[in-house]
Amino acid sequence: MTGRPDEVVLPGGRVYRVRGADQVEALPPARSRVAYAAAHVVASPVAENVPGAPAVLDWEATLAFRHHLWRHGFGVAEAMDTAQRGMGLDYPAVRELVRRSAAEARSVGGRIVAGVATDQLPPGPATLPAVLDAYRAQLADVTEAGAVPVLMCSRHLVAAAHGPHDYLSVYSTLLAEAPGPVLLHWLGPMFDTALTGYWGSSDVDEAAESVLALVKEHAPKVDGIKVSLLDADFEIALRRRLPPGVRLYTGDDFNYPTLIAGDEQGYSDALLGVFAALAPVAGPALHRLDAGDMTGFRELMDPTVPLARHLFAAPTQFYKTGIVFLSWLAGHQSHFTMVGGLQSGRSPAHCARLLELADEAGLLPDPGLAAARARAYFATAGVPQEVR
Repeated sequence: MTGRPDEVVLPGGRVYRVRGADQVEALPPARSRVAYAAAHVVASPVAENVPGAPAVLDWEATLAFRHHLWRHGFGVAEAMDTAQRGMGLDYPAVRELVRRSAAEARSVGGRIVAGVATDQLPPGPATLPAVLDAYRAQLADVTEAGAVPVLMCSRHLVAAAHGPHDYLSVYSTLLAEAPGPVLLHWLGPMFDTALTGYWGSSDVDEAAESVLALVKEHAPKVDGIKVSLLDADFEIALRRRLPPGVRLYTGDDFNYPTLIAGDEQGYSDALLGVFAALAPVAGPALHRLDAGDMTGFRELMDPTVPLARHLFAAPTQFYKTGIVFLSWLAGHQSHFTMVGGLQSGRSPAHCARLLELADEAGLLPDPGLAAARARAYFATAGVPQEVR
């Protein structure tokens, strides 16, 4: 064994000592930016959560993690990409997740938005009317639960649409029928290759024209749009063209400090999967913005970027595996098991670097616990934990 309880042997034989971090006090939501953390789900470790099987969740741990995010001042973005939509979380589990999370949000006065998609449809081709009806059904489910809807990108719509006019027709109908403002959602192909060409064009500048036409026509029904294209310059240009009162929620897990900080012409709010891992650091950073302390904001937030860039490295869609691995190391769940067997989505070498970067960013509150769990994981992966 290693010589200390806070040490772990990493792949390659190097011994790493986990430093840990101070506990962070609870915080109210920041005033200067709206910030949602897209939350992951905790699988039941005793269920058949294998590829293709219905998702079975550990409800207590899943909902406890949402309370963790609310305590750090974040809104919860529920049933989004981070929760494995399209990668193991089936729609019956989604519906129950939204219902339970919205009830928990009401119990603490927490903010919550939730994803509306078409994933109750079977894989394969679908007609535009079927896509619209699937969206309508999920919109009703989310609205009835009491969450603000996020109209997510749909693989079925990509396959069914013949051009921008089909996207505008479907979304215009949904916005007209929505009982209140919603968030739109633009997830790039780096997160899901099936979404290539969303909004009717693989040229993002052409696609942006469709998005802007939709938003300008229905601005009173659009709270904002989440943009996850990992292109800061494009996001800034789009942000500057949005109608007054329509927010741009950055989903850029590479460039979020700069985009949230903003410039003389505005800033991005945030709906980020990386905030599920960064909440104890990002919450205080956003409060520094409230105080007008831009330097303090960057001092806290900039050191998290190497972790985020590693977490979301290609193939980017497997970032969820890293989110769950860090949640386990930080003590938010008792195991490293995921729905759909997605714990296999990252390598031991990748996870070793995650451990180091998360520790450097101050995200592992109990060094002994983190080291013990890391030792167990690496030993199972074939990395002996004996120091010779």
